[in-house]
Amino acid sequence: MNATSSAPGHRNALAAIFWAGLLCGVFDIIAAFVVYGAFGLKPIPLLQGIASGILGERARDGGLATVALGLLCHFVIAYGAATVYVVASRFVPFLVEHAVPSGILYGIAVYFFMNDVVLPLSAIGRRPFSLQFMLIGVAIHIFTVGLTIALTARRVLMS
Repeated sequence: MNATSSAPGHRNALAAIFWAGLLCGVFDIIAAFVVYGAFGLKPIPLLQGIASGILGERARDGGLATVALGLLCHFVIAYGAATVYVVASRFVPFLVEHAVPSGILYGIAVYFFMNDVVLPLSAIGRRPFSLQFMLIGVAIHIFTVGLTIALTARRVLMS
């Protein structure tokens, strides 16, 4: 196989990562604003809370700079999740061929990876367990992360 023949697949993978990451990031932040807004959390403190993963509690006093950092971190994570899925799908075609069950499981996996690996290693640290917020978080991740990434990847990679 020469470089020319592999170029379209490479472009499709990059397009799948771009669109899946963008849609995941947008849908997930909208869901966070709606769901956590229902619990009284406003968008600015929510985004500063994301930035606190890097800066700790001082992110709450950083104004719009830490709001922007939180949004950037959110999209870096969304694009990271999309990249992992698209790259894995190149080796495991099942992920694209059966996007719905794969996306559901991926959303659940991303939720637990974020809560059991990323957050404990961040400046935030481990948070108290809440069954209610776990169930809400898993549901959000299934739809806004897992299914969004899997279905977008399938659409772009199979076109």
